[in-house]
Amino acid sequence: MIILGIILLIVGFLLKIAILWTIGFIALVLGAILWILGAVGHSVGGRRHYW
Repeated sequence: MIILGIILLIVGFLLKIAILWTIGFIALVLGAILWILGAVGHSVGGRRHYW
């Protein structure tokens, strides 16, 4: 999710497409939140770890 967010941010910036920039930012933030929740031991979506 984090890598997808970074890719969308880069593509949105290079092609000047604002919706890709926005979706990339949301995917990046969501991926970071899921990563932090998984790292502190909370189960995410029924899984013990989030990859």
